[in-house]
Amino acid sequence: MKPLILTCWPLQDFIESGAADLAISLYFRFVWGQLPSPDELAAYLGPRTPNYGPSQGRHWSDFAYSWGKSQNKSRRDLDLAEFCQCYETVELWFDTTPQAQLKLIWLLDYFRSYPETLTRLKLRLLNFDLIEIHPGKLGKWSPPLVDVTEMELAIAGPCWRAYRATTPEACFGQLSKDLSALPLLRPVWRELLDELPSATTGLGATEMRMLELVGRGYSLTNDLVHLERLRQTRVFNEFEYGYLLEGLAFGPTPAVAGLDDHLRTLPHESFDGRLDAYHRSRLSLTDFGKAVLAHEEDFSRHNPIDRWWGGTHLTNDNLWRYDPVLIAPVKR
Repeated sequence: MKPLILTCWPLQDFIESGAADLAISLYFRFVWGQLPSPDELAAYLGPRTPNYGPSQGRHWSDFAYSWGKSQNKSRRDLDLAEFCQCYETVELWFDTTPQAQLKLIWLLDYFRSYPETLTRLKLRLLNFDLIEIHPGKLGKWSPPLVDVTEMELAIAGPCWRAYRATTPEACFGQLSKDLSALPLLRPVWRELLDELPSATTGLGATEMRMLELVGRGYSLTNDLVHLERLRQTRVFNEFEYGYLLEGLAFGPTPAVAGLDDHLRTLPHESFDGRLDAYHRSRLSLTDFGKAVLAHEEDFSRHNPIDRWWGGTHLTNDNLWRYDPVLIAPVKR
């Protein structure tokens, strides 16, 4: 039987290339907003119930490609671990991005409680991002396939619990541990920590990079949001970059001028309207923004901070910083 593939990106090529009986793209974004509760995650991975399905919530089976071709389509209401036992092999395809690696450690931590499923798990070691594979080209890739062992589980569980903690202290502590069994995790861990507010500017790496680009004359939001190699940060998706940009532009003391004012009133789910507003914008740095970029001003001393980093709620009164050591909030 062809394997089951669990992945971070919904590629129909997994099926059309004949690589899998079924490919499931794991839902949730763990890098933006408050993390899902343990109950929400358990319901997503658990069996489908009358009170938890497409009209009531999310279930893992709602994010599978090509159920009609699967040999196990009649078993889609099972919990994920039990469904995996329908296959001899379950391949984990999680690429080099922070979002993918967070999904991987979450999933490995979940499977640790299911020994019969663990024996079926295989990890694909990827050195590329799945989104970069052009349609029809998956067949030429054959990343190394390794068993999932106690070594991977021993890393995944503590890292996932650390990321869910209410402070980033345990996450910072993971940098001193041996993470080599999950070779893509350490660079991702550093990327995530870099998004904590800086000790001098109060902004994370993505926000500072946007100020740098605007200061260099990149006035169009498309350059800041969509050009990854120019941006050089990859924790957030396009709309999350937009939300960060709005925080830089719409506070009491803006660092960026020229962002379309209509964005102040548009709901986050108005994707088309927000995209049009971003395209109308022509950005520049304010004098304050230039001072922040020069590390002469602290953005957080003049503007409200209210965002989530894993399980840590970052606010002006709970502003954990990283530069490159972890700095606890100053008690007032």
